[in-house]
Amino acid sequence: MTDNDMKNGKPNPDAETDTTENLKFTPAQGDKPTLDADGEIVDAELLDEDGEDADFAGFPGMDEGMMAQVQEMMGKLERVDELEKENADLKFKLGRLAADFDGYRTRTGQDLDTAEDKGVSKAAEQLMPVYDDLERALTMGSEDPAKLIPGVKAVQNKVLTIFSKLGLEVTGQEGEHFDPQWHEALQVVPGDEDDKIVQVFQAGFRMGDRLVRPARVVVSRKG
Repeated sequence: MTDNDMKNGKPNPDAETDTTENLKFTPAQGDKPTLDADGEIVDAELLDEDGEDADFAGFPGMDEGMMAQVQEMMGKLERVDELEKENADLKFKLGRLAADFDGYRTRTGQDLDTAEDKGVSKAAEQLMPVYDDLERALTMGSEDPAKLIPGVKAVQNKVLTIFSKLGLEVTGQEGEHFDPQWHEALQVVPGDEDDKIVQVFQAGFRMGDRLVRPARVVVSRKG
C-alpha cells in the first residue's frame, strides 16, 4: 500500500474499489480452488481460457444434444454431396454406354447390309450360268424345236445343283408320303394308299429343318 493509498493515515476507499474490480478470478494453484469476482469457488475444468464452456466454445446456449444434431446434419450433408458426385459419374457412364451402343447398332446394321449384298451377289453369280444356258436353249429351239426340251431339262438340273450348293433340298415328289410339315395338299383323289403324293403342281424346298417353300401336291385317299 503506497502513500496514495492512504489519506490522513486511513486507507483510500477508491484504491480498495480498484483492487476489487481487477480481481476476476484467480487460477487454481495446486489444490486451491478458483475464485470468481465475487469470491465464489469456480470449477476451472468447465472454463476455457476466455471463461466459456470448453466443449461448445463459440456456440452460446448450445448443449450437447444440439451439438450432436448439428454434427449429424453435417454428416448427412457430406453424404448428399458424395451421392451427387456418384450420380453425376453414373450419368456420364450411362451416356458413354448409350453412345457406344448406338455406334455398335450402326456398325451391326452396316455389317448386315454388307452381308446381304454379298449374299445376293453370290446367288446372282451362281444363276448367271443358268441364264446363259437358257439363252442357248432358246436359240437352239428356235432353229430346231426338238432340241428345246433337252436344253431346258439341262438348265433345270443345273438350277437344282446350284440350290443344293446353297443348302436347299427339293421336297414333294410323286410317290412320296404326304407330310403336312413340308407339303400342301391342293386336292385329294381316290387311290390305293392313303396320303401318297400322286401329282406335283409345284416343287417345295427345305433348308435343313426349316421350310423354305411347301410343295403343292395332289394326295390319294383309299375308298
